[in-house]
Order: sequence, then structure tokens, then C-alpha cells
Amino acid sequence: MHNILVYSDSVSWGIIPDTRQRMTFAQRWPGVLEFHLNENHHNVRVIENCLNGRKTVWDDPFREGRRGVDGLAQVIEMHSPLKCVILMLGTNDFQDTHDNKACMSAQGVAKLVSVIRNAPIEPGMPVPQVLIIAPLTISNPCGIIGYKFTGAEKRCVGYAKDLEKVSHDLGTLFLDANKWVKVSERDGIHLDEDQHLVLGKVVADYLSENKVLN
Repeated sequence: MHNILVYSDSVSWGIIPDTRQRMTFAQRWPGVLEFHLNENHHNVRVIENCLNGRKTVWDDPFREGRRGVDGLAQVIEMHSPLKCVILMLGTNDFQDTHDNKACMSAQGVAKLVSVIRNAPIEPGMPVPQVLIIAPLTISNPCGIIGYKFTGAEKRCVGYAKDLEKVSHDLGTLFLDANKWVKVSERDGIHLDEDQHLVLGKVVADYLSENKVLN
């Protein structure tokens, strides 16, 4: 059995847009990913490590433990051997508490890739491949948490392109979620259930086509 780790935030955690509720594992995209890969006889377990509000390398002044870089090496060690680590982070870097540009957040993801590749795994265990997924472009943030993302639409401009460059420079796999799915109109940040279904299938096909699980 191959283990795949999804390291992400509330988008992948499966928050129902404009609520504090969560979709079931079968509804959220990591669960859809696992289902489709196993349906195609890949024998995979998808491990979710998705935290609401998680950023790449920045602290949240109001909530503890939101720096994605903190503890990541131990997470890799904990779940090894891993075939692949999927990083889908950066959305929360553009909250109103930080004046980050897209290129700065992309460098945060680059730092995460370095941590993954240098994690203290047991001798003989493989260093996992890394798939960077560019998260959805924030659009008209609204609803109960919309105020946290005031101005985020401007700050996140060009993020997918910057992540693609980071991926190319570091030799990781890359997928831009914006090519297949869109943010919910209910909050402008998260995914509706039908979009989780699409993204999970897209990621499954991508991993299969790129022979990640061979």
C-alpha cells in the first residue's frame, strides 16, 4: 500500500463554505482522491493533515499553531514511508493580518518542500515526491470569515504562476487547481461539494498519468 499525505488548510479539510461545518471524508477531495486511486487498483491510503487557517511560514497573531513549517518534518517522519506529499497551501498567507505578495507566499511553499526533503526519516525509507497544487484564487471574499481576507484578491495575484516557477526550480510536480475548479460564491475562498469531487478526480488522474504510484 502507498501512503499519500495531503498537507493543507481548510479548503482541503472540507469546510462547508460560509459555515463552521465539515464535509464527510467521501465528499472532500482527499477522500475522492483515495476512492478513485483505489478504484483504479493503486492500493492507496490518503492521510489528511489539514488545519483550518494554516499558513506556509507565517504566524497567526490570534491562533496558535498555524505555521505550516512548524512540525512538518515530524509529520513526514510520523507517516513514512510516504510515496507522495501533496502541498496545497498559501490561501491564508493573504489574510488581512499580513501584507504578503504572491511571490513571498510561493517562497513559503519552497521552504516547506525543503523541510519535506530533509525530514529525519528512517534509513532506507524513500524521500517522497512532492506535488504542489496552486490553490484557488480568492474572489470576492464574503460571509462569516470574509473580513479576514479584505484585500486578498489583490495580494494573491499571480500566485499560481509563482508557484509553478518554484515547482520548476525545485523539480516537484505541479498542478494548478484553478484550471479545473472554482471558489464557492458563498464565501469566495472555499470549495463547494461538487468542486471537491472534480478536484479529487483531477488529482487522481494526474498522479496516475505521471506514474507517481508505480
